[in-house]
Amino acid sequence: MTALLVLFLLIIVFVVVMLAKTVKIVPQARAAVVERFGKYKSTLPAGLNILVPFIDKVRYLIDLREQVVSFPPQPVITEDNLVVSIDTVIYFQVTDPVAATYEIANYIQAIEQLTMTTLRNIVGGMDLEETLTSRDSINSGLRGVLDEATGKWGIRVNRVELKGIDPPPSIKDSMEKQMRADREKRAVILTAEGQRQAAILTAEGSKQSQILNAEGDRESQILRAQADREASILRAQGEGQAIQTVFQAIHDGQPDQSLLAYQYLQMMPKIAEGSANKVWVIPSEITKAMEGLGSSIHEIAGIPRDATPRTRVDMGPSEPQLPKPSGSGTSKVVEEAIAEAESVAQAPTRTTPAPVVDAPAEGGPPRE
Repeated sequence: MTALLVLFLLIIVFVVVMLAKTVKIVPQARAAVVERFGKYKSTLPAGLNILVPFIDKVRYLIDLREQVVSFPPQPVITEDNLVVSIDTVIYFQVTDPVAATYEIANYIQAIEQLTMTTLRNIVGGMDLEETLTSRDSINSGLRGVLDEATGKWGIRVNRVELKGIDPPPSIKDSMEKQMRADREKRAVILTAEGQRQAAILTAEGSKQSQILNAEGDRESQILRAQADREASILRAQGEGQAIQTVFQAIHDGQPDQSLLAYQYLQMMPKIAEGSANKVWVIPSEITKAMEGLGSSIHEIAGIPRDATPRTRVDMGPSEPQLPKPSGSGTSKVVEEAIAEAESVAQAPTRTTPAPVVDAPAEGGPPRE
């Protein structure tokens, strides 16, 4: 019984081993390279595959997905003899598992060395400034060379990127100083531009302000001149009307010799009020002088003794009417108002001619 049990266990183990050697499951996006007696036989796709046990053997399991490999920084000398450190990143994909297995022993190491040599060749023809600003051209050159060289290895290089370009520390300090100088220069230029624009705007504002002030002064002077002119016209018209009113009142009152003598007597105290008149002698013949005073003053004033004008003088409007200035016609309106005032002031007064009175003889009545 023990021997049968051992034999049964051996048979089970053999069956399990046979199944393991016969059935091969390949994951998705993988490819298995199968060898028979050490020679390439076939490539197994993803899924369940049957092998001949103990004859067929899976030599390599190749990953068909795109892979990313980052290489450490490599020292590269530029055209101007400066050493810079450049680290790269390679994106590649295995397209032919058989070529990747049998054409190259270690394709990742081969890609790394090929990248380093190609990078030194490309950067060696550039100076530092061009190297720092020509990442796209360097990437394109690297990708072209790597894709051409790795094609026979069953590998396609999809993309090459320069992860970093590090110049020497002394060069970094010089670059920082240059960058600061450039920024300070731009700041000074911008400040000068700002001050220039501010000065221009200030000058333009001052110019506009002076222009507006001058226009305001001009308008105010014009308005003041027009107001003074109209005030002068009103004063002239008022004086003319006052003279006409007094003249008309004298004619309406019909003054005689007694009134004139009375007015003369009222003026005598005022004549004596002067500070220089210390002594004032009244002549003894003042009575006789008073008799002929009325006729003398009356004749001198041109007022007839027995007749006064009965015709009233046209006084004109009691309130002077000045046309309101409007727009550009102000001067014309004012000139018309002046002409009207002058015509009213110069209008002749119609009076009855007074009879001619001869000077009276001394002590006698006046002769007509």
